[in-house]
Amino acid sequence: MLMSTQWYVVHTYSGYENKVKANLEKRIESMNMEDKIFRILVPMEDEVEIKNGKKKVSKKKVFPGYVLVEMIMTDDSWYVVRNTPGVTGFVGTGSKPIPLSQEEAKAIIKQMGLEEPKTRIDVSVGENVKVIDGPFENFAGVIEEIYPEKGKVKVMVSMFGRETPIELDFSQIEKML
Repeated sequence: MLMSTQWYVVHTYSGYENKVKANLEKRIESMNMEDKIFRILVPMEDEVEIKNGKKKVSKKKVFPGYVLVEMIMTDDSWYVVRNTPGVTGFVGTGSKPIPLSQEEAKAIIKQMGLEEPKTRIDVSVGENVKVIDGPFENFAGVIEEIYPEKGKVKVMVSMFGRETPIELDFSQIEKML
């Protein structure tokens, strides 16, 4: 069963959002939950204030008292997040956390200006590329598919005498001349 990642809203003591983010990041590492809990965001936006004719830009919390957590909901991941110091609970009905819809999550991330900048790449299907980073560094292969929305490509490399597809980030390949 393939579980998908979703964004959940976690309620915290007001003013503790950044502390909760830091605590949770430490717990994820120490409890080996990197495969279940991915990103923690304290939604912020730039606030422009003009005082004495001077423009001052400061970060302002969009949802004070809340932190967003991108995770795969399991009993273990729920427990790790729920029992992080400063967390008062998940937002949801009763004891069941309710994930944000994809649209809600995208809107918040976009509002924060955190939308991943779209990476453009100058390669096409059938071209030869060299892997320049990661476990397959120095392998050469042929581009099979390009996923611009994910910033990834599928490359066929020859391993142990057979063609093997691997998915790589745009940043992990370079065009062979």
